[in-house]
Amino acid sequence: MMYAINIYGEVGVFDNLPQARQEDLMSGHRALQEKLGARGDYVSVKLMPPSAAVTVNPAPTPDQDPLIVDGPFAETKESFLGFYAAEFDDLEDALAHARMISSPIARLEVRPIDWAGGVISTQ
Repeated sequence: MMYAINIYGEVGVFDNLPQARQEDLMSGHRALQEKLGARGDYVSVKLMPPSAAVTVNPAPTPDQDPLIVDGPFAETKESFLGFYAAEFDDLEDALAHARMISSPIARLEVRPIDWAGGVISTQ
């Protein structure tokens, strides 16, 4: 079954850590990416900061266009920072892989997903 490992945290916290601590945290991500790559296809996405987001709100009435506004949908301290998606044997397998990137500066959510189609390119 496919699972997503969603990463949530406060924007900018990682960037403000000392370089050695950043490298330490990234070593977990590199190890996870290597392990997932050896197992097969996977997706890894780092989202740009919420300030780069544009929100599409529903049209107020059927004869109007959706309302496009700058910024994220919600103003929160914690943001959705990125995710991994891959095939895992079961929830326990997904959690074992998520533990590889667990850190005090982010929360992880592991959730089953159903691939809705499309192709992700490495280019």
